[in-house]
Amino acid sequence: MGVAHAAGEALGFSVVNTKTLARRTVAFLYARISEDPRDRRRGVNRQMNDLRTFAEENEWEVGGEYVENDVSAHSGEERPEYDRLMADAIEAAREPGVCVIVVGYHPSRLWRRRVERAQAIEDLRLSGCWVAFESGGSFNMAKASDRSQLANLGESDTAESEVKSERVARAALERAQEGRANGAVAYGWRRQYEYDARGQVSGFHDVEDPVQAEVVRDIVTRLLAGASVIGITADLNERGVPAPGAGMTLKRRAVGQNADGSLWNKTSVKKLALRPANVGIRVHQDVEYRAAWPALITDEQYAQLRNLFAERAGVRALPGARKHLLTWGEIATCGPCGAVLRVARRGNAKRGRKQLTYICDAKGCVGRNVDALNGYVARVVVGLLSRPEAADVFRGDDSAALAALERAEGLKARQEAAADDYADGVITRDQLRRITGKLAKQITDAQAEARRLRPAFDLDAFDGLVGPRSAETWEALEVPQQRRVLDGLGLRLKVNPVARRGPGFDESTVALRWARTEG
Repeated sequence: MGVAHAAGEALGFSVVNTKTLARRTVAFLYARISEDPRDRRRGVNRQMNDLRTFAEENEWEVGGEYVENDVSAHSGEERPEYDRLMADAIEAAREPGVCVIVVGYHPSRLWRRRVERAQAIEDLRLSGCWVAFESGGSFNMAKASDRSQLANLGESDTAESEVKSERVARAALERAQEGRANGAVAYGWRRQYEYDARGQVSGFHDVEDPVQAEVVRDIVTRLLAGASVIGITADLNERGVPAPGAGMTLKRRAVGQNADGSLWNKTSVKKLALRPANVGIRVHQDVEYRAAWPALITDEQYAQLRNLFAERAGVRALPGARKHLLTWGEIATCGPCGAVLRVARRGNAKRGRKQLTYICDAKGCVGRNVDALNGYVARVVVGLLSRPEAADVFRGDDSAALAALERAEGLKARQEAAADDYADGVITRDQLRRITGKLAKQITDAQAEARRLRPAFDLDAFDGLVGPRSAETWEALEVPQQRRVLDGLGLRLKVNPVARRGPGFDESTVALRWARTEG
């Protein structure tokens, strides 16, 4: 009996005419596991070993091996190895005298989605390929009956995945409503497990990790003090502070991240600072729930951070690269045309007078010596900050924020009342769900409004800024930090053309306005 004849019998189809059989039978092996977050690859290795044995027992030539670990076939995420498998199999089938077999451990390993399975069946039909599974079953894609059987077999896999997906989604919503964490413990907290009388894990709760929580607070405080993300990142790495995920084996790392994940990057610093989890907020499908874990920073700090980065998004120069106090942004503008200011060298180079000058970015309407204008702004700012009542300028009015918080608490009370009504049989379960869902959205909106209305400046991050040490403190601040103070004060200045020529700085040509001190 020839090799092709034996391969045909091994596949389960009767051999009628040996002259028409392929001279070679080439198998393409595919192994996949949906979840393996630690990338141990034990499951896919077992699958591939079994597939190799399966091919060897049937005397098939192995044309290629394709492995995808920790990759779902139901979610629709990209599967590059699967794409390569299909392309290679179809290409091999074009060779005369070759019988191509796509081999998987089980139909669910190859396909979970209807659309993807239907497309594969059609592509393999046109190529005259076979499909076989180590767990049992072989299908000739040239036959309508085999294609129908494979499609029906896969439908049960799809239905199973959809039922599981719905069950997982419902459980995830329940965890969110209860404020419980989803997955591994987040950076800044540590997990404490709860045990029943038999010593088995019955639950868990997350508590503050003193070391990691202090890192989070330090990052937030420095950002609010005007430090740049790039500078904070460099400092954390220089001090050897382990980044979130350090030592964990992950299949994906951020761009520029090292293999063991120990180094910080500017993206990880920013994301860590802006997490809603920091203020005890659990987010699920864009809806916020009160978390069961303790907050690491205040609502005021969180609101200030969000406002800070929203402001930075509209500024052309990054804070970490800012060298001059009054360039780019709405703090200082050209009086005649309203354009922002930039810095250039102006003056008579031959006489040694070419100096750094603030100029209108649009038309060059105005120009001021950088040191002179900075000095004038410093004198005005220090004069304001040295006054005893200066701290009141940064505090803002909390009345609207408190009203929003009170509204949120009232809505929570209504939720609890609805739960009591359900327990007493006054309302049905469906009514309770509708009431709870509507109130949850209203509570989220009220809490978000309260955070938005909080003061946008953290005076505690600038020790000594207000009072008798204001001049000394101001001089010690870096340019981004000084800019942060001007933002907090609401300073707006317009630079007008000079009315006279001569030595000295003409203060009358600069119009100042303090938005936060008006009224």
